Amino acid sequence: MGDLLLARHGETEWSRTGRHTGRTDLPLTPRGEAQAESLAPLLAGRSFGLVLTSPLVRARHTAQLAGLTGAEPEPGLREWDYGGYEGITTADIRRTRPGWDLWTDGVPPGREFPGESPEEVGERADRVLSRVAGALDGADVMLVAHGHLLRVLTARRLGLPPAAGRLFRLETGTLSRLSLEHDSPVVAEWNTRP
Repeated sequence: MGDLLLARHGETEWSRTGRHTGRTDLPLTPRGEAQAESLAPLLAGRSFGLVLTSPLVRARHTAQLAGLTGAEPEPGLREWDYGGYEGITTADIRRTRPGWDLWTDGVPPGREFPGESPEEVGERADRVLSRVAGALDGADVMLVAHGHLLRVLTARRLGLPPAAGRLFRLETGTLSRLSLEHDSPVVAEWNTRP
């Protein structure tokens, strides 16, 4: 059974400033590009049975700069739809909603984006995991996507509820690896940088 490798895209202006960036398609900053390029040595010599990326430019560009070839866009890997909180920081949200927590409270609908609950993000993550299951039988699989989505996907891979993604802080431009131990999914590496 292969390993499931996860790369969070490099830094964007909004990730740098803590703004919720779901559907807004932002480019990498120069630092984000350097982070993406720094993943290449960690991936050198590895072969993948399947490489999937979020359709958003920050993830696709990260995959390209990391030297991943043959990547396919996977709509299920797009980031959490933050609805009315798109582009807003947690601190700003808590000024009007003290104690707000993405993982338990979710988001309100926005003008442009409907928003998603943790359970809806979990359903998308489950569909991605179903898609990659066959490829994992004989090879490693690489996913390049976004912080909150990958955290939910990790929780689901480990058999946890979507909201357990809160337990897995994930930095920009990092590589993580989910593996098996005695046939059970485990976190083998997390937030790896060269």
